Amino acid sequence: MVLLDLFWTFLLIGFVSFGGGYAMIPVIELEVSQHGWMTTQEFTDVIAVAGMSPGPIATNSAIFVGYQTAGLSGAIVSALGMVIPSLLIILIIATFFFKFNELHIVKSAFYGLRPIITGLIIYAALNFAITNNVIGEISWHTFSLLVIFLLSFFALMKLRMHPIFVIALAGVYGIVLY
Repeated sequence: MVLLDLFWTFLLIGFVSFGGGYAMIPVIELEVSQHGWMTTQEFTDVIAVAGMSPGPIATNSAIFVGYQTAGLSGAIVSALGMVIPSLLIILIIATFFFKFNELHIVKSAFYGLRPIITGLIIYAALNFAITNNVIGEISWHTFSLLVIFLLSFFALMKLRMHPIFVIALAGVYGIVLY
C-alpha cells in the first residue's frame, strides 16, 4: 500500500507542479509532511543533498523520500511517479508547441505563470532558510550562514563563477568553520 501511495503522490505532484524542481519543493514538502514520511528537518536535509546531486532536484527528492519510506522499491516507484508526468506532458507540448506558441492566449498563460513560479521558488528558499535557522536569532552560526549566502550570491551574480565551483567553495568554507 505504501508503494502505491508513494507512486500516486509523486504522480499527482508531477502533473500539477509547474516551474521546475525548486518550485515543486513546497508541494513535495506538504505531501511528505501530511503522509508522515519524514520530519521537516529530515526533508530539509534531503533538499540540501538533492540540490547538490546530479539530476533534477524534484526527482532526486522523490527518490530520497521513497527510499526513506520503503527502501529501493520506494525509491523506484517515487522516481517513476515523478518522471512519468513530465515525460507525457513534454511529449504533448512538443507535438503542439510550435503550432500554437504564437497565439495570444498561450503567451498570456505563460505571462501569468512566471510570477507564481518565481514566488514558489522564493518561498522554498525562505522556508529552507527558516527551517535551518538561517533566518532567526543572531548568532555566530546565523552570521556565518549569511556570509556563505552573500559570498555565494556575489560569486554567482557578479563574478559569474560556475555554480559547481561556488558549491565546492561553500562546502570548504563550512568545513573550515565547523
